[in-house]
Amino acid sequence: MQITLREVHDSDLPVFFRQMNDPEALHMAAFTSKDPADRDAFDAHWKRIRASDAVHRTILADGDVVGSASVYGEPAEREVTYWIDRAYWGRGIATAALRELVTQVPERPLYARAAADNAGSRRVLEKCGFRLSAHARGYANARGEEIDEVVLTLDG
Repeated sequence: MQITLREVHDSDLPVFFRQMNDPEALHMAAFTSKDPADRDAFDAHWKRIRASDAVHRTILADGDVVGSASVYGEPAEREVTYWIDRAYWGRGIATAALRELVTQVPERPLYARAAADNAGSRRVLEKCGFRLSAHARGYANARGEEIDEVVLTLDG
């Protein structure tokens, strides 16, 4: 399977919206928007972030849109985030996409956060060189409560 990243196109947004409304994926991601089903808020969010200096990429697997990956935030505090369609979980796509993304963004350190119980995401991050740097708690909209999270850092 060939994994590539490209600029986000307007035609990707309906796919992202569908992917980001999968109940199981929302639970695993945990730290989501307050109302993922609010299309107007979703569109406003993407309009805002696409106009920012963040790096946003569409993830393609054999030419099909299967997710997104981004680096955002202030210098020296930049974070990575990614979302893979649940139908494609467990195939190494997130790892391949994140590896490519971090080569496109040479700034270091880069940070990542994940729900502490999201072992799959933590594995992806560790395979890409991120190391556990902190434990925290945060309010997870998708779960309606404060949960444990891990913070990982990619140095050098």
